[in-house]
Amino acid sequence: MAPLATTMARELKWLTSQDVKLLAICNIALAIPARIFMGMVIDKWGPRRVFSLLMVTMSIPVFLFAFGGQFSQFFVARLLLSCIGASFVIGAHMTALWFNPRDIGFATGIYGGWGNFGSAVAAMTLPTIALHFFGGDHGWRYAVTANGLTMLIYGIIYWFSITDGPEGSVLRRPRQVAAMEVSSFADMIKLIFYTIPMVGALALFVWRVEGMGYLSKTASLLAYIIIAAIVAYQIIQILNVNLPLLKKGVPKDDSYPFSSVGALSLAYFSNFGAELAVVSMLPAFFETTFRQTPAAAGLIAASFPIVNLFARPTGGIVSDRMKSRRWVMMGFMLGVAAAFFCMGFINANWPLGLAIFVTVLCAVFSQGATGATFAVIPTIKRRLTGQIAGMVGAYGNVGTLVYLTVYSFVSAQTFFFVMATGAFISFWVCLFFLREPKASFAGEYRLSSVDRAIEGEAILANVSLDEENFRIPNLAEEGRVRMEVESRG
Repeated sequence: MAPLATTMARELKWLTSQDVKLLAICNIALAIPARIFMGMVIDKWGPRRVFSLLMVTMSIPVFLFAFGGQFSQFFVARLLLSCIGASFVIGAHMTALWFNPRDIGFATGIYGGWGNFGSAVAAMTLPTIALHFFGGDHGWRYAVTANGLTMLIYGIIYWFSITDGPEGSVLRRPRQVAAMEVSSFADMIKLIFYTIPMVGALALFVWRVEGMGYLSKTASLLAYIIIAAIVAYQIIQILNVNLPLLKKGVPKDDSYPFSSVGALSLAYFSNFGAELAVVSMLPAFFETTFRQTPAAAGLIAASFPIVNLFARPTGGIVSDRMKSRRWVMMGFMLGVAAAFFCMGFINANWPLGLAIFVTVLCAVFSQGATGATFAVIPTIKRRLTGQIAGMVGAYGNVGTLVYLTVYSFVSAQTFFFVMATGAFISFWVCLFFLREPKASFAGEYRLSSVDRAIEGEAILANVSLDEENFRIPNLAEEGRVRMEVESRG
């Protein structure tokens, strides 16, 4: 919507700038619970099925938005469509199934970079498609429809064109999908602490919508009650999953530091959250600050997401090739803070070329930081990759929601300074709480005693008695499994 917002406002006389700001916030609101939910279900059903179904399903609100005739339709369609933000978590998990620790940063960087490259292509082409290809007052509607058709068709193609990992591999699943497993009672408290803002951020959205006059006090109160119930349910699930495991005792080789998950969550809040918020406002910023046409402003603003094509893989490959993923993470966060601080000084007196250069520099650091973040995630705890990615990814959308809410109150310059402050705080959090993952540069993922037990159960549950189709992913287990199969007759 961002590159078409001004065009929409001109055609729809009743669409105000406040409406546009609210729709921008709607675009990421439900991505927060959706990422948490997707992190659970992909560990259970596998990323291929979930990714395909999500793309096909989410094409429907795209069509609803494209042909909406009143604000309530736009509002509902954008809310539903925000669930597509969970798609990155699914693909990150899929990538971890195909690539080993020493290459995972580059692989997820390529994946994430192409995702945001799609956003850049849309920003560059949709205004032109709307104005020149379709033409007329409704050109923007057909341009948006083209996006929906692309999602629908590719969702079907994806189902038939890929598998959940190489042939013969085992999809390692957590013992529980209702909540993330932790290694100590202290970590369980931390998980509860970090869970509340993930869902509680929706209360901020409700508060802002009510403050802008779009919700009554009764409707807002009902929404707050629902959000509180979701938080309570999540806490109960955390207790139900972890108390029995912790009382039984977690094997030392199966433990992991939850503090690293928390630090990465706050880092993603500050890098991806800021990135997505900036992409939502840059076209209008360049159009109004430098008096550009919508098409030109969209093209200039696309310089931010298009950098993702190489910046995010760069962040990943730097993390793969350096001796410490932790220090790479912190270095990028310092760069994010400095770059956004510089963007806060951009005004109409700046040469346009210099403004674009600073924007691109900011994009390189913020998107490189996202690549470095997801280079660490799969190496923390392999069988929990989906849930960890879901939580960290959700914090990215929490960051976007918080930043866009701030933007609805302040000027663009103040907005950039706020994001610079957030990145600087995240740097200090990573410095004190992020730990270097074990075997994060190994040729294969490290398996604990619990991982091996779960994998063995998965093999036995899925093994075929047909000798021709009998394949064991781990050859060291083959003799044991064959004996088990023979004992079953």
